[in-house]
This record gives sequence, structure tokens and C-alpha cells, in this order.
Amino acid sequence: MIYNSVIRRKNTIDGNLTTLERIHQAAKAEFLEKGYKDASLRNIVKSVGMTTGAFYGYYKSKEELFEALVGKHYEYILARFKKAQQEFAQLPHEQQPEVMGDISGICMFDMLHYAYAHLEECKLILCCSEGTKFSGLIDEMVEIEAEATHSYQKVLQELGRPSPKIDPALEHILITGMFHTFFELVIHEMPLDDAENYVKEMRTFYTAGWMKIMGQ
Repeated sequence: MIYNSVIRRKNTIDGNLTTLERIHQAAKAEFLEKGYKDASLRNIVKSVGMTTGAFYGYYKSKEELFEALVGKHYEYILARFKKAQQEFAQLPHEQQPEVMGDISGICMFDMLHYAYAHLEECKLILCCSEGTKFSGLIDEMVEIEAEATHSYQKVLQELGRPSPKIDPALEHILITGMFHTFFELVIHEMPLDDAENYVKEMRTFYTAGWMKIMGQ
């Protein structure tokens, strides 16, 4: 978290929430309704019943407040995805084709369960972050996935199972579509049981498609 250290005060009007928690509650509601760009810091401060000057004792700006809400969740999702790619890349080359779907599947379910456990914050990243550095989550994941795909193609070449060259534009479209499909489950708040089933079906669909494209 990036916010300044503050004394957490109990608020008798709003149950046991601290002032900081009330700021976060009000900010999430404002950002989810209007998005980062159109959200009003004045409205957030007003709804908490504090002055702008008092607010600046907690955060220096609307941007810093938004980062306090979503920063650690953005970093978790990205780090979890990178970890899965690294674990796969470190496997013996001859083993990679056998377990490709297993490692990616575990990662997708981990990210899904994390997103559902922090639904509002993840929806802020996915739907409401335009104008912040967090709006590029999917783009970052697409870039990581594309690099991993190229590395895997080199492994297949070493194993005597060369993959045809994939058109870069098509590759980008397919990978981007895959992540948008996955995060649609979170955006639309599908029941978790349904979302888990959809992830299984999605993985089957995309794995078969990529295997075909790679000539495997």
C-alpha cells in the first residue's frame, strides 16, 4: 500500500469502520460507478463527511487513492501469471509439451479465485482504470504470453517438432481474445461454479486451437 501512515480512528456513526476504511468504501463506490477519469474526489470526500484538507492527510491525490485500492491486486495477478510462465520455462524441454495445459490451468483457476475473493477491486482494474497505469493489465499479460509462446516454439524446434510461423497480428488477436474471454467472467460476476466450468471449457477450446496452429 502506498498511503501515508495515519492514526486509524473509529467512527461511531458508521459502525466500526475506521476513517480510512470509510474513504476506501466511498472511493470504490464512486470509481465503480463513474470510472477513474470521471470520478470526483470532491464527491468521495463529501460522502465521508470530511474536508478536502483532512483527506490529504491520507492521500495526496485521486491517483494515489486509486492505487491504494487496486495496486496490490494488480501486482498479485501479474506476478501469479509470470510465476506460471517461469515454472513452465524451467521444466526440462522434453517434459513441456506434456504439462503445458496443467500449469496454465492451475494458474487460471488461481487467478479466478483471487479475482472472486477481491471482486470490486478487480473490477476497478478491468472496467474503471482508464487514465491510470493499471489500465494495461491485459496488454501486459498478452505481451508476456506472446514471449512465452515464442520460447515454447524454440523448444518444439529443439525437440524436432517445429511449429509453423504464426502471423504476429493473428497471434496478438488470439491471445488478447483469450484474456478478454477469461476476464469477462469476473466483469459479469458469473456464479463461481459456472465460472469454473467456463474456464475448463475455455481452456479446452484454446488449447486445442493452439495445438492445431502449432502443428502439434
